Amino acid sequence: MDLSTLFDRQRTTDFIMFSTSHWIGLTVLALISLLLYFSRFTIRQKHRLRNGLRLILVITLISCEVGLQLWYVSQDVWKPTHSLPMELCGITLMLSVIMLITRNRLLYSFLYFAGIGGAFIALITPNLVYPFPHIRFLLFFVVHGAIILASLYMTWIEGLRPTWKSLFFTMICLNVVAAAVWVANTILGANYMFLSHKPDTYSFLNYFGQYPYYLLIEELFAFAVFLMMYLFFFWLPDRFRTRYTKGGHFRL
Repeated sequence: MDLSTLFDRQRTTDFIMFSTSHWIGLTVLALISLLLYFSRFTIRQKHRLRNGLRLILVITLISCEVGLQLWYVSQDVWKPTHSLPMELCGITLMLSVIMLITRNRLLYSFLYFAGIGGAFIALITPNLVYPFPHIRFLLFFVVHGAIILASLYMTWIEGLRPTWKSLFFTMICLNVVAAAVWVANTILGANYMFLSHKPDTYSFLNYFGQYPYYLLIEELFAFAVFLMMYLFFFWLPDRFRTRYTKGGHFRL
């Protein structure tokens, strides 16, 4: 194999959604997430292990962004219209680094929904053209996986929890971020966060109608995803747990 092809901006094949490599990437992330969950009690009790894991996540996130920027420059394709970390996942990447370092609860309130939800949707329908094992493929899956794991770490290891207020706080913050990015798009002639038009690759936006209507549908879709993330992983388990503890059995 010619190693230069792993970095070259030219490609002979395209990334195929739900191909074997796509499924493997999703499966690896799922397995790491399960490992983190089932090891949560052990990690909590060991200070060095806890700090080491946080450091690994921070280094991974920073390295992926630095690696992407170096790739843009090395391939002479760096442009302010598409190379700045102004997509939602680029923004949540930077905020995740700060959250992991500071263990900030306010950032967690936003990143549990926007970080996990945004990165998960991105992994399901990647805005990606480079197939495995190209460096862009690897960076894409690693960084989005790390964004998800950062908030899962804060949930399972640090013991933070989102609330109903967190959900609405996240929606307000997303709109503020979108407004700021829209201003930047207007100045740069860019399309960060797909606020000007849909991506060229397949995405959920294909089902949300034409511009600008898909922006409103996208917001409703995001709220629905965040609501399910709270209901299924926190509200419903709490309700069942409460009923179980009353009398030692579930009360329907």
